[in-house]
Amino acid sequence: MPSANTFGAKGELSVGDASYEIFRLAQVEGSQTLPYSLKVLLENLLRTEDGANVTADHINALGQWDETAEPDTEIQFTPARVIMQDFTGVPCVVDLATMREAVADLGGDPSKINPLAPAELVIDHSVIIDVFGQRDAFERNVDFEYERNEERYQFLRWGQTAFEDFKVVPPGTGIVHQVNIEHLARVTMTREVEGTLQAYPDTCVGTDSHTTMENGLGVLGWGVGGIEAEAAMLGQPISMLIPRVVGFKLTGEIPQGATATDVVLTITEMLRDHGVVGKFVEFYGEGVTAVPLANRATIGNMSPEFGSTCAIFPVDDVTLDYMRLTGRPQEQLDLVEAYAKEQGLWHDPSVEARYSERLELDLSSVVPSIAGPKRPQDRISLTDAKSQFRKDLRNYVVDGNGIDKSAVDAELADTFPASDSPSHDAHEESQEAGRPSHSGGEANGLASNAVQVSIDGHEVSIDHGHVAIASITSCTNTSNPSVMMAAAMLAKNAVERGLSVKPWVKTSMAPGSKVVTEYYEKAGMWPYLEKLGYHLVGYGCTTCIGNSGPIIPEVSEAVAQGDLAVTAVLSGNRNFEGRINPDVKMNYLASPPLVIAYALAGTMDFDFDADPIGQDGDGQDVYLKDIWPNPSDVQRTIDEAVSTEMFADKYADVFAGDERWTGLPTPEGNTFDWAADSTYVRKAPYFDGMGREPEPVEDISGARVLAWLGDSVTTDHISPAGSIKADSPAGRYLAEHGVDKKDFNSYGSRRGNHEVMIRGTFANIRLRNLLLDGVEGSFTRDFTNGGEQTSIFEASESYAQQGTPLVVLAGKEYGSGSSRDWAAKGTRLLGVRAVIAQSYERIHRSNLIGMGVIPLQFPQGESAESLGLDGTETFDVEGVTALNEGTTPKTVKVTATKDGGEPISFDAVVRIDTPGEAEYYRNGGILQYVLRSLVA
Repeated sequence: MPSANTFGAKGELSVGDASYEIFRLAQVEGSQTLPYSLKVLLENLLRTEDGANVTADHINALGQWDETAEPDTEIQFTPARVIMQDFTGVPCVVDLATMREAVADLGGDPSKINPLAPAELVIDHSVIIDVFGQRDAFERNVDFEYERNEERYQFLRWGQTAFEDFKVVPPGTGIVHQVNIEHLARVTMTREVEGTLQAYPDTCVGTDSHTTMENGLGVLGWGVGGIEAEAAMLGQPISMLIPRVVGFKLTGEIPQGATATDVVLTITEMLRDHGVVGKFVEFYGEGVTAVPLANRATIGNMSPEFGSTCAIFPVDDVTLDYMRLTGRPQEQLDLVEAYAKEQGLWHDPSVEARYSERLELDLSSVVPSIAGPKRPQDRISLTDAKSQFRKDLRNYVVDGNGIDKSAVDAELADTFPASDSPSHDAHEESQEAGRPSHSGGEANGLASNAVQVSIDGHEVSIDHGHVAIASITSCTNTSNPSVMMAAAMLAKNAVERGLSVKPWVKTSMAPGSKVVTEYYEKAGMWPYLEKLGYHLVGYGCTTCIGNSGPIIPEVSEAVAQGDLAVTAVLSGNRNFEGRINPDVKMNYLASPPLVIAYALAGTMDFDFDADPIGQDGDGQDVYLKDIWPNPSDVQRTIDEAVSTEMFADKYADVFAGDERWTGLPTPEGNTFDWAADSTYVRKAPYFDGMGREPEPVEDISGARVLAWLGDSVTTDHISPAGSIKADSPAGRYLAEHGVDKKDFNSYGSRRGNHEVMIRGTFANIRLRNLLLDGVEGSFTRDFTNGGEQTSIFEASESYAQQGTPLVVLAGKEYGSGSSRDWAAKGTRLLGVRAVIAQSYERIHRSNLIGMGVIPLQFPQGESAESLGLDGTETFDVEGVTALNEGTTPKTVKVTATKDGGEPISFDAVVRIDTPGEAEYYRNGGILQYVLRSLVA
């Protein structure tokens, strides 16, 4: 619908021969001094003002933003587009496909169901490094990938042909965020709205935590859960609080010898120490112009590791230079420049915006660094790496002391292996445990328990600290030619000096786009990389998300025999224990050239200043400084090898795919032909029996408690993404459907099958249901069967057979952690009608409403315990029906009755916080609301 245009902001912008409708920020008082990121949000509200979900008051709240205040104003943000990866994107497409059938059932035209905002999905999360160190590694790994994922890929290929405004980048092409910055991101969007061509800032949410890589281009966006992504795809706004904004001033330039990776690890350390959870981070100052776009993207990429919602750079000449290099058309560059300058979005280093807090970094102070052994914020100067490793090793092999995890650390660790987006709650507090930390004490001596093995004819000993994996991986760094070319040139120098990688190291090269392969080819670098074992293994996330594949078998056996703490070095963004490989305890983040350096050294117990990395053909010691490439040589090689034509060529048919993709047997037609025997992709049941008009909402009567949970229950507790256990309901389902245990895969990979995901809801082995004493895992009491202990899924089936609704009781911060859509979807499909908690993580609360579950809150200061509840009661909820009258009650009456006991009554706060949420709940959920609006 057209904007209400209360502020008279609608105007026209002419660029060359084209004319665009825009909404001028200058019409809103206070806009001139807003941070860049809030200006983008302000334009979004001006353009989508409808008088209900977006009002003049919301717009004024942004214009008059009090940078010193705590966030308290909720706004509705409508992203311009959505980007997805395959793990988290498949369920979104399943829902769209199911909506098409529901439209047909209602007598409508299924072809009308399409994304209302451009949506693109990049398949990058499924390739595993099964084969490495040989010329055919890439082809064989892709073959294995197709074998494992044929059902999912057939479905996505159908979606690519069936939906308008939905595109799929096939497997073996690139990593979602690198493809986004190199090709998909527009920076300034254009779209025809009711016959008028509008121009507005490119904003993009994604179903992956590192969507923030686009922040380096000045594109505002962040990772979201599937329900939020689906809402954005279907033209619905995302609810958010106006955040605090941290201004991060950059001065100086990066010194010789330091890399973009060193900069980002330094910034991670600083921001974690400062505390930026739930805040926007924005870079400004004279030093910004000295930061190349690829470095900006590396910094933006790690916003989740900072704890911030986004980490954004403004638009300037550096942005335009990058867009030109990557083959964007000149008319797009002209529009980006003209629009940014017209709207006050162009970077002016002499102007300082209003910021809530400020930090500053002199880039010339950055030194070569790594981070580890288990958190990205624990930066270690390379000169201190050996001594710090010895101190840290004691936590693994002497006294077992661990490092406490903050809520952000736990949240990021729980994203494995699906890269779910973290939640972005502006009210969340940064915690002391999230600050950088290092083991103390003396670094005297090295614990040793060497195991002798034979690898390819080499008799070697494997010990604590040996590097078992050295992987160049992850869009964080593989998008950046400066570090990638430095790695290749270091390899060249090493080979020319006669050095080789230690035989126990599993090496791999997994760039984020084919452009990297192309410029390596043009610069003549592949022979040197391959000589050191760095053959191309795939274009995907690989090691960074735990798809490292098994380590060398003899090393794995030695680890088990000696209980060894071996290490991984990777150019990724997360290094939590257990994430990279089950055999590897200690994980270190490093720049690509340092990854190769550690592969040559073979151990973390290494001082690159004092210890030779090997000997040359003449027996002379070779040190890291002897093979480290000169930055000017690296830049000259980049200038000669990287060209606009290269990007244009590699992205010309990025959606086409190879013969494997085009040869997939794929159903045709506007609706998907669901395979009855598929265990990956099944028609979702959300619309079964749905009518054109919503049924009146009803009070809840005779409900039983499915689970009574404590504080800080995360979405990973509710819907785990990891491995499926054979004796779990999901494991039994797969076995009954002919799936071998070795092919179970993870919950993350099977999110397109609701049968698996329902059985996986509340299936985390660490879950503690307080209905049971001392029991962990997916268990509860079934009150249809005398309160006997059973699985949560089996109990839900018993309750469903009797028509008994269910409730969940919870403590504080219910639903914290990543924005995992199945935490809400699974809850609804188990038959839960209401959750009653002391407090909620904001995104999960909204997601519950989006699935038709009402979030209720205990009265202030009360809890299940304080009210005398024990979970054996029958619950009645009265007052919900007021929503049928178009009003949202502030409270509803909850009555809990024990068998033969006195009822306990209390007024629960209704946490339906916006008019849009009320509409979603009246319709049974957001998908039902959108579907009805499209067939009306």
